[in-house]
Amino acid sequence: MFKIQTLNNISRNGLDRLPANLYSVANEVAAPDAVLVRSADMHKAPIAASVKAIARAGAGTNNIPVTDLSARGVPVFNAPGANANAVKELVVAGMLLAARNIADALGFVRDLDASGDLHHKVEAEKKRFVGTELAGKTLGVVGLGAIGVKVANAAYALGMRVIGFDPHMTVDGAWQLSAEVAKAGSLAELFAASDYLTFHVPLNDKTRGAFGAQALESVRPGIVLLNFAREGIVDAAALRKGLADGRIGRYVSDFPEADLLGDPRVIALPHLGASTGEAEENCALMVVDQLRDFLEHGNVRNSVNFPETRMARTGSARICIANSNRPNMIGQLSHVLGEAGVNIAQMHNASRGELAYSLIDVDSPVPESLVAAIASIDGILSVRVIGN
Repeated sequence: MFKIQTLNNISRNGLDRLPANLYSVANEVAAPDAVLVRSADMHKAPIAASVKAIARAGAGTNNIPVTDLSARGVPVFNAPGANANAVKELVVAGMLLAARNIADALGFVRDLDASGDLHHKVEAEKKRFVGTELAGKTLGVVGLGAIGVKVANAAYALGMRVIGFDPHMTVDGAWQLSAEVAKAGSLAELFAASDYLTFHVPLNDKTRGAFGAQALESVRPGIVLLNFAREGIVDAAALRKGLADGRIGRYVSDFPEADLLGDPRVIALPHLGASTGEAEENCALMVVDQLRDFLEHGNVRNSVNFPETRMARTGSARICIANSNRPNMIGQLSHVLGEAGVNIAQMHNASRGELAYSLIDVDSPVPESLVAAIASIDGILSVRVIGN
């Protein structure tokens, strides 16, 4: 029986994918085998030594101490692409809000005095809210992952010219991206060509402040800047300077900032990107399936720190090993298994950065003494046996 702790409300349809005869699920769990989480900040409390995996029902993992978990040999799973359509629709809505001055117009109508000639009041003032059309404008998309590709394709379908930049684009992403989306050779090139600019990248040391002082010097005057990625992607000082001198005509963000509340050029939403019933369910279904595959079979799919590792089961038992990615680890594992008289039926090893992960199917039961011998090898982070 695997014990699963939930730190947030997880879609019921997702939790129903955990068979009651194999899984016990609760908010408060002693010595959980895994944790299902959405937005709870896992940096604030210790994570039990019993935890074998963390699964986030969403894409970003900034609320999870991934580096610390990697050092323990614990994979962190996420749901890339599961909320992509929800975010795409909100980005398109953000562009329309900015282009047609919808937020200002809504405020005007809401505050109208209904007495007197309402029709005359509306007709007399509507010219204040004259906007522009998206068709024919250029959208720059930074990051062409699951969300960025959908945004780019949707914008093209609306008649926009679309330019994308992503030096790490995957083959799958390239297949899904419209052939009509132009590829920028650099961020500076993309910034200079865009009327609208949207970011769809994770927040890390390389992307923090991606839109900063240098970007501000490159953009067209009056650019509409959209941030539905992470708050830190846009440098605060550059944003305020751009708003002050007009180089940023509108800032549409999913991350409200206290000193920008009430600024008529800022449209701020309360972090609604993935807040649809469909997206929450899709994320839960995806991570629950991935978590089950790992706990029951050791397979790794969509982990932010472990390499993709999948292998069909054979033999009597499966040994799952996470280790530091260094020379001769496989040789040492093979030697220890051979010394114990355990034959390897099949094996799959993969690495990602400083971490490596192996699935080893063996033809006989695995004694505790062998598990201890493997764990004692310098560089081994975690060892687990399935189906012993």
